[in-house]
This record gives sequence, C-alpha cells and structure tokens, in this order.
Amino acid sequence: MLFNQALDTFLSHLYLSEGLSANTRSAYKTDLKQFANYFGGLDNQAWLSVSRDDLQVFITQLQDIKRSDRSIARMVSSLKRFYGFAIDQVWLTINPCDLVKTPKVRASIPSVLSEKQILDLLNAPDTQTDLGLRDRAILELMYATGLRVSEVVNLPLSQLNLSAGLVMVTGKGNKDRIVPLGEYATEWITSYLKIARPNLVGERWLETLFVSRIGRTMTRQTLWHRIHNLAQIAGITGKLSPHGLRHAFATHLINHGADLRTVQLLLGHSDLSTTQIYTHVAKERLKSLHQQHHPRG
Repeated sequence: MLFNQALDTFLSHLYLSEGLSANTRSAYKTDLKQFANYFGGLDNQAWLSVSRDDLQVFITQLQDIKRSDRSIARMVSSLKRFYGFAIDQVWLTINPCDLVKTPKVRASIPSVLSEKQILDLLNAPDTQTDLGLRDRAILELMYATGLRVSEVVNLPLSQLNLSAGLVMVTGKGNKDRIVPLGEYATEWITSYLKIARPNLVGERWLETLFVSRIGRTMTRQTLWHRIHNLAQIAGITGKLSPHGLRHAFATHLINHGADLRTVQLLLGHSDLSTTQIYTHVAKERLKSLHQQHHPRG
C-alpha cells in the first residue's frame, strides 16, 4: 500500500471511529507527511520496510535541526498511533515503533496575566461598535469559562443557556462539559446577541454564537489576531499565548481558593496532572495564606 493511501485511511479512522477534531487530525497529518517525505515521499511503499533503527536516526535528525522535545514527542506519538493502526489492519506484521522511546517533556509553566491586566484587556474593546461589543462578549466568555479558542469559535447558539447562566462546551474528543457563565459574561453576551450579532449576520442563518465582520463563522486565527491587537491596546507587553485567558481563568480560580478537581472539570482536562501545572503559578494564593496563617507573615 502506498503511504498516501494508508494515511488517508488512518485519518478517516480518527474521524469516523474516534471522533478526533479537525485540529488534532491536522497535527497527525503534518507529522506523518514529514516522516514520509524523509523516507522518500508520499507515493511509495518505503514506510512498510522502515525499521526501529531507521526511526531512531530520523528522531536524531529532528534533534539535530533543533526541534523541541515537545515537538519530537508528538512526532513519536503520531508514528506509534499510525503504525499501531497499520498492525491492526494487517498491512504489516512488525511494528518498528515498539521499542522507540518518547522523549520526556518537561511541563512548562505558563505565564499568566494578572487580574489587573485581565481587567485592562476586558476594557480594551470599543463597545460602541458591533465588533467591539462582540469582542467584549468573547473576552468575558473566555475569562469566565476558560474555553479554548477553538471551542469559542465553534460554540453553537443552541448550547448557550443564558437564563440559567450556563454553557455546554464540546471539547477534545467530543466530550461535553457544562460551565457556569457568571454574571458579567451573561450580560455582555446578551447585549451582543441583541445589538451586534443581528447587524453582523444580517438575513442569513448561522449556527455559531460569534461571527466575523462579514457575518460568517470566525476562524481561530481571526480570533487570536483580535485578542493580540486588544492586548496591545491594553498595554500588555510580553508574549501572550492563545491560551492566555484560559491560563488566567484557571490560575485566578486557584488563587481564590478553588480546588484542583473543580478546575479540572471546568477546563475539561481528562487527567488531573494536566491541571496541576496551575498550582505552580498560583503564587498570590500562597502568599495570602502565608500572610494570614504564619506568625511571621
């Protein structure tokens, strides 16, 4: 079987049988195409005869060109899943990935916006305009719920319950979770729905809550570009990641006493260890506890 045929079948399996998102499937496709190109291209069968030693040389090459440990670990994970699928399909009988080790990745501690910086960011949009009102509603929603950028742009109107102050979010692996909106996010989203969204959408019907300036579903790139520009208006310097508001949501919750299990559920993390990174950045909470309870605080 040619590699491109195997890849198409594998990606279809990830969608039809496992329900993985388009972003996740795209990451697999990118990694596996790079692997195939290294071993001769997409339209040959060289991948069927790749050995463990070949893979180790390939990984060494990635290290030589300064690919990060995280990037290499993702590549190895993609290869293991792909070749595991190939074994299941009986395309080959020996899995070259069986003894390949995944590089250890040190958990990176995210930089987090302070509560004052968040307030400045929330106040940055010009809410007298349709786009500004939309942006304020987006920012309030993201800070109130910790939604990922992809979850925000794909959020259907039907999963919003403003009267109950709740939103149902479909996250990674098509797993649903229910998250409280809070008073501020509810008010700004209500204003956006009454004033700005009808002007942006016009006569057309659109399922997603937030829309672009031309009345279509927003892309992740468009949303991130807007947040980046608003951060500059707010005077926020330094690197702001697309997960900036999500990191702030989690860290500020812990700073104010929320337990890890609650934050895990709100973020939609399948593993508590993923959530534990925020204990390292919740310094203000630790400082206040020390000042309150230590005799020399």
